[in-house]
Amino acid sequence: MSPILLYDTTLRDGTQGENISFSAEEKIKIAKRLDDAGMNYIEGGWPGSNPRDKKFFDLAKDAKFKNAKLTAFGSTRKPGIDVKQDHNISALLESNTPAVTIFGKTWDLHVLEVMNNTLEENLTMIRDSVEYLKTN
Repeated sequence: MSPILLYDTTLRDGTQGENISFSAEEKIKIAKRLDDAGMNYIEGGWPGSNPRDKKFFDLAKDAKFKNAKLTAFGSTRKPGIDVKQDHNISALLESNTPAVTIFGKTWDLHVLEVMNNTLEENLTMIRDSVEYLKTN
């Protein structure tokens, strides 16, 4: 039987509540506790979205974890640009984590109405992003 791996989102998703804001240093301390608790993956934040998360990943480069692998979170490349030029994709790679987590839009309504994009371009954005991240 394959082991169950635990993926924790406290440092990103868990900080989206009202009046919750951790400094980069506090996030390192929390990550250490999550590591001690046996988490396999700890999502550290979105390095392309704010300076605090970028600082967290800079600090995390010197941190030692016994169990966990840190992951950086982000989105697929933006429409209309080459993946190599996408700031968020670059920030994921610069975070220097052993894994990254990206999301892409999967609901036609989001793609067509919110992003004002085509379904074909959306799939290309997802493919380009995954291929680029895997090879870099």
